[in-house]
This record gives sequence, C-alpha cells and structure tokens, in this order.
Amino acid sequence: MQTKGKFWILTIVVAISGLSQGLLLPLISIIFEEQGIGAGLNGMHATGIYIGVLLVSPFIEAPLHRFGYKPIILTGGLLVAIALLLFPIWFNLIFWFILRLVIGVGDHMLHFSSQTWIGAMTSPAKRGRNMAIYGLFFSLGFAIGPQLVNLTAISPDFPFYFSGVLVLLAWSLVWLLRNDFIAEGQSVRKMSFGSSMKRFSEVGKIAWVAMIPPFLYGVLETALNATFPIVGLRSGLSTYMITMIISSFSVGTILFQVPIGILSDRLGRGKVLPVLTGLGGLVFLMATFANQFFFFILIFFILGILVGSLYSLGLSYMTDLTPVELLPAGNILVGMCFSMGSILGPTVTGALISWLGEQVFYLAVALLLILGSLFLFNQKPKISKNND
Repeated sequence: MQTKGKFWILTIVVAISGLSQGLLLPLISIIFEEQGIGAGLNGMHATGIYIGVLLVSPFIEAPLHRFGYKPIILTGGLLVAIALLLFPIWFNLIFWFILRLVIGVGDHMLHFSSQTWIGAMTSPAKRGRNMAIYGLFFSLGFAIGPQLVNLTAISPDFPFYFSGVLVLLAWSLVWLLRNDFIAEGQSVRKMSFGSSMKRFSEVGKIAWVAMIPPFLYGVLETALNATFPIVGLRSGLSTYMITMIISSFSVGTILFQVPIGILSDRLGRGKVLPVLTGLGGLVFLMATFANQFFFFILIFFILGILVGSLYSLGLSYMTDLTPVELLPAGNILVGMCFSMGSILGPTVTGALISWLGEQVFYLAVALLLILGSLFLFNQKPKISKNND
C-alpha cells in the first residue's frame, strides 16, 4: 500500500481510539458522581489508563524493533476493544480500574507504533502538518466521544458496547497494511531493557524541553474530561451541557490544529509553543468567572484553539530535536510525559475541589499552563542536523 493510504488508515485508527477515550473519561466520571463516589477517588480512578501507559512504556521499544509496527498496533487495538466490551459485565471499582489499565497499555501500543511509523515515513518539511492531521483525527474522535455519553438513554451499557465495536472495525483496517520495521537489518533491532533506558536518557538530555507540552496536555485533557464533569454537575450543569462544553474544546482543536501545525513549520515550534501555552493559561483563568452555558462553550472553544495542539506540537518538536535513530525512544518519552500529566490532572484537581471547592479547579490548571509557558520561553535548544 502507498504511503498516503497507510497514513490515512493510521489516522482513522487513532480517531476511533480518541473516540473511545473521549467517551470513557466523562462517562465513568458521571457514573461515579451519580453513585455518590467522592471527587478524590473519582479522579484517582481516572488515572488507570495512564498508569497502564507508564507500565508498558519502558518495555515497548524492543518489541517494536523486533516485530515491526503492524503487530504492535494490532495487539494494542485488540486489548482496547476487549476491555471496552468487558465493562458492562461487572460494576466494581477494582475491576473497572484493571480494565482502564489494560486500555492504557493497548492505547499506548497503538499510538506509539502509529506515531513512530508516521514520523519515519514523513519528510521534515511536512512533519508539522502530518502530525497535526494525526492529532486532528484524534481530536475529532475525542470531540465525538463525550456525545456518546448520551447513549446511556438507550441503555447504561450501550456506550461501552458501541465504542468497543467501533474499535474492532478500525482494528480490522490495520490488516490491510504491509508491516514495516525500524532500521531493518541493523543490530539496533536486537534491543534490551537496559539499552532502552540508555536511549531514554540520551533523548532526555537533547529534547527535554519538548516533553513540557505533552505533559501539560495530559494534565489539561484529563482535568477537562474527568474532573470538569464533577465540577459541572456540582455547579448545576446538566449532563448534556457538560458533554457539549467538553466537545467545544475538541472542535476548537479540530478547526485550528492543521493551520497551527503549518504555522509551527514556518516559525518554529520553539517560538509558537510558549505563546500558545501562555495565552491558554490566561483564557482558562477566565473560566473562573463563567456562569452561563454560552460562556463556557466560548471559553473552551478558544482553549481548544490555543492549547489543543500541545501534544502534536510537542511530538513534532521532539522529532525536530532528536536524531532519527533515537526517535522511537523519543516517542516513548513523549507518551510517558503525557501520561504523568494525565495522572496528576484528575488526581490533583479532584483532591483540590474536595478540599477547597469547585472554583479552584480553573485556577490550578491556569497557573500550571502559565508556568509551562515561562519554561518554554526560557529554552532555546538546537535542532538536530539529522532531521533537517
């Protein structure tokens, strides 16, 4: 299959993956809130997906080199589909947490392999655009996902079954692709856990600044999708309003992700990222004063424009800074930083609103974005010559 067809199949797969994540976070948060489960425990439970990502991250690079891209994507997609279909079987906090762990493992296998594959087959001149399109499709799925929460009107279990079947359909498309390998025929495919750790260290020294945007996006994504539904319900918003507000963020991301990616190709990721992050922090601060549905929609839409591209921009920034032979390790570190942010997002914000009230949610996330912007402003790393 030609590169273009391969690219679009991978973007469709990631869109369905985004849909399942976009559904799962608010759906389970709302279910737990209606069952009387506290905000702190609710937020901690939401970290299950991202703990799964962290658990598998150190061990995923060697299998990718050994088996190639396709088997890793197929295994990850199958894990996600099975876990989604198992949720309705038994409502139990521990069982659901284990399923979230499995989804985290599967999603990271799927995303890591897809991202590395796209990065390897894309020229540097089009990298920002292609990563933006990849991120756009994930955001498109993520925007649709919260709307599927309303399918609980048909049956409380229906959203789980519906998303599981969609993942299986997307998974079946991957079988059409011919498998490819990283550095095929080279000794690098014979890797160990220790060599992976060394490569992570090398990437960290070269491109640590590029890990800030994915970390911030992880905090933001899970705070919006796992904690905001709790804040919204306690502030008198309906489930329908909450899902519309969350989706407005994704709509802003979808409409502007590709233009921002192209802009970053022209101006440089190092110049674009701190400006977008700082403005995003200021806009998020304005949500503290929002008291009407329309204003929430507007603020979250603008937030999507400004900070909805942080993950894809951070990924492209890492690719700019990192020698090509270290890109798989760099992709893993990006995913790990995103996951650490995703674990802190619902855990910290959930605990804060339990102690200090709902309004502190907006202040905490806004301050973190502003701090991240200051770090990005003060760093001027060198672009890798291997990626010119």
